[in-house]
Amino acid sequence: MTVRGIGAMIRRPAVAGQFYPADRDRLRRELGEMIGERRSPSDPRGMALLAPHAGYIYSGGVAAAVFTAVRLSRRVVILGPNHTGAGESVAIMSEGSWRLPMGDAPIDRPLAGALLKRCSAARVDEEAHRWEHSLEVQVPWLQYLLGDFSFVPVCVGTHHLPTLLDLGRAVAGAVEEVGDETLLVLSSDMSHYLPARKAGELDTIAIERILAIDPEGLHRVVRDNDISMCGMAPAVAGLEAARRLGAKSARLVAYANSGDRSGDYGSVVGYAGIALT
Repeated sequence: MTVRGIGAMIRRPAVAGQFYPADRDRLRRELGEMIGERRSPSDPRGMALLAPHAGYIYSGGVAAAVFTAVRLSRRVVILGPNHTGAGESVAIMSEGSWRLPMGDAPIDRPLAGALLKRCSAARVDEEAHRWEHSLEVQVPWLQYLLGDFSFVPVCVGTHHLPTLLDLGRAVAGAVEEVGDETLLVLSSDMSHYLPARKAGELDTIAIERILAIDPEGLHRVVRDNDISMCGMAPAVAGLEAARRLGAKSARLVAYANSGDRSGDYGSVVGYAGIALT
């Protein structure tokens, strides 16, 4: 839900207690256990991360690995898919904060404003974010590892390639205008509800295009092969932004599926963690 305080909008958690613990201390403890001794290095700086957004019990290991694979910036753009169908096709929250169990995460107003003026499809829209989990679950990782940071949440509800590329160009232009180092978090799970071997085969096709920093190619192979990668759209936009910002390389940090935790490999969801530098 969202509420308005004095002069600022506050978004309350939608999936705390479901996808991750709602209790602050328990959440910090579980994040610490998943991260273990790993800590984000001083170099290289991460330009973009593809990170999963399932419940932490399933995808937390992959998320922990990718969030600690590179140096994180304190300005962040999180791009995630719209699972609910609510709101605008490119929905941005441009002010206020997200109040989650470990505290408030402020929205970066200058960066949001720079993005809005560059992307013709983007609209200020709180409704698309109200119940969407794909962006929310990324924030506690950043809070745990960074402490203070600001971010722009972008909920993407279209697969229209020209719109996605335009969004990517707008993100890159906004980052360049603001001038600070900025991390892009591309929120996506991979194949859904397939036997593990088939999911792995299809996910490899998509992962190859991400590693090539090829947004058009990712869009093509996901559609041509009917890959149920729910965050294809934000990944395409994020890859275009990273490419324009000068990303030179990408590596697969971790891959897993839900069967690794549930024991059911007959119907899994795949999770990939990829770092672009």
